[in-house]
Amino acid sequence: MDNKAPYVPGHGLLTGRTAVITAAAGTGIGGATARRFLEEGARVVLGDAHERRLKETVATLAGEFGAERVAGRVSDVTDEAQIAGLYDLAEERHGRLDAVVNNAGLGGTALLTEMTDAQWDKVIDVTLNGTFRCTRAALRRMKAGGHGGVVVNNASVVGWRAQAGQAHYAAAKAGVMALTRCAAVEAAAYRVRVNAVSPSLAMHPHLVKVTTPELLAALTEREAFGRYAEPWEVANVIVFLASGYSSYMTGETVSVSSQHP
Repeated sequence: MDNKAPYVPGHGLLTGRTAVITAAAGTGIGGATARRFLEEGARVVLGDAHERRLKETVATLAGEFGAERVAGRVSDVTDEAQIAGLYDLAEERHGRLDAVVNNAGLGGTALLTEMTDAQWDKVIDVTLNGTFRCTRAALRRMKAGGHGGVVVNNASVVGWRAQAGQAHYAAAKAGVMALTRCAAVEAAAYRVRVNAVSPSLAMHPHLVKVTTPELLAALTEREAFGRYAEPWEVANVIVFLASGYSSYMTGETVSVSSQHP
């Protein structure tokens, strides 16, 4: 039985808002989020460390939604100056920053006894420290702007449950969840909400390249629907958290999976 969900059309939930989305080039959750935000009426500024993919994504989306609503800048979340440049672009083009989606993350597989300091540090620096840097910069600007805002972080069910070979990634994603809760408490005073999504298995071509068929099959079997999520299904939840429909939600991590412990 085909239990895939139908694609949901836009309803103008983000009309007039300016959003920055990191790791937004390509076919994963970031790219799907950029498209969904545009379909919901937002103006988007895309960041990604991969220059060629970023240019291609910006060109494609600008062709569909208008060049005035789409921009991009090469940005590495381990570099604070590049993060600032991404937010500068949003404010220069549109005068304000309403939403930030921190999607950048880096995984890998290594048993703890075989894991090197370099492997651990790289995953933590991109996935946790990068989210910290982007959140900190966003909150500073939103606080100064005085009009509130929304931050949505990308966590993972691995931050809740154990998986062999994922100690660095799980620690980073659990840290993203804790960071989200603490940031939300601090940001509420200036009307900024901070939440996170926690996907499980969202399929895209890059994941197929770095994961064995056996592991993909085993992970898929754990899901209640017996299938992986489409990236746009995770993006839909990000849209909800960025929209007025979640106006009283902050500090939450929303599972986009049946695997919440």
